[in-house]
Amino acid sequence: MGQEYFINSQQLESQVRKLLPSQGGIGAGIDLSASTQIIPIVDLTESAEGSSLRQDLQRAISFSNVTSFNFQNTSGTILNTTGYWQIQGTVAGQSDVGSSTDTSLILTDGASSKVLFQTETITNPGSQFFGFFIHPFIIKLEAGDSLLGTADLYSRLSGSCNQIADVNGVLT
Repeated sequence: MGQEYFINSQQLESQVRKLLPSQGGIGAGIDLSASTQIIPIVDLTESAEGSSLRQDLQRAISFSNVTSFNFQNTSGTILNTTGYWQIQGTVAGQSDVGSSTDTSLILTDGASSKVLFQTETITNPGSQFFGFFIHPFIIKLEAGDSLLGTADLYSRLSGSCNQIADVNGVLT
C-alpha cells in the first residue's frame, strides 16, 4: 500500500479549478493529494470509437479504398458519395501555348459551386512547363454534394481520394 501526501499549492489548486470547473466549488478545506501507489491508466479511447488503429493510420491509402482521377482537356465528377474524404494529387501543364491554362477542383451542391483549388497560368515566351503537388486536404460531402475536377488541353489534374469517415464521422 502506498503512502498518501497532501499538497498545499495555490498554483496547482488554481489549475485544477481552471481545468475541472466542476471541482472548483467544493469549498475550503479540501486539499489536493498525491500517493506513492502506482495506478495504471488504460486508454480505451480508440477501441471505444470502434477502431484499434491510430488515427493517422486510418487515413492510409490502399488499393481497395482509393479512388483515382486524371483529367486533361475535360471535366467531370470525382466523388459524389457522402462522407469525409482525403484528397491529394498533382497538377502539371504548359504555359507557352498561346493562352492561359486552367485546372481546378470544385465542390458543388447541385445549385451552386465553390472552387477549392485552382491554377491558372498566363502565357510566357519560351517553352515552360509547371508542376506541383496538391497538399492533402480533407473534405466532407453531404447528400447531393459532389467534387468535380477540370483541366484544359494544356494542363493535367491527377490524384487520388480515400474515404476516412462516413458522413456521421465514424472512421472507416
